[in-house]
Amino acid sequence: MPDAEGEPPAETSATLVFPADDTAHSIPEDVLGLLAGTFTASLGLHLLQASDAVTGGTAGLALLVGYATPWPFWLVFAVINLPFAALALWKKGLDFTLRTALAIGLVSAFSVVHDRLFPILGMNAIYGTLAGNLLAGIGLLILFRHRASLGGINIIALVAQERFGVRAGWTQMAFDVLIIASAVFVVPWPSVMMSAAGAVLLNLVLALNHRPGRYIGH
Repeated sequence: MPDAEGEPPAETSATLVFPADDTAHSIPEDVLGLLAGTFTASLGLHLLQASDAVTGGTAGLALLVGYATPWPFWLVFAVINLPFAALALWKKGLDFTLRTALAIGLVSAFSVVHDRLFPILGMNAIYGTLAGNLLAGIGLLILFRHRASLGGINIIALVAQERFGVRAGWTQMAFDVLIIASAVFVVPWPSVMMSAAGAVLLNLVLALNHRPGRYIGH
């Protein structure tokens, strides 16, 4: 209906407001989220390792070091992430840091479980690379939504999104280009090309789904 001066009313858009207590994750939800996220991500990394492929982030660095040395992935992954603990504590707080430390420990532990209970022989490289990155991306998405990460570049990506509005997936992808490019010194170039395609898939999962305001749980 027009107002008293004959002007049509301005269009308004509905805004949904949810009380913080109603959208907070419960402790059981956080525990299940951390377990599901780390298991899914570690399974993806297991497929990548079976495919002689790499990915971005500290997980990709750990895979590269594992290919070039006799050190196991679980140990390299844990050690590489240690320097980023200070950054997490400074920028994200104690709660996030503890959750991330737990997530890193769980991924390392699950990697040992996968090696012993799910040995893979003859993995198709294309399938393993794409499926591995997809699972790793889904696992990271779950962890982000439960205020955790897998350390390293994940922390930088989250800080960049919160401080500057740059989506976490795009920041992650920029670093991943550098990491995967360095893989040419460790793995054959066809594996590097497939790894690059897989890393794009992983970061698309994050960029398209981890956006401010899209998920209200915390």
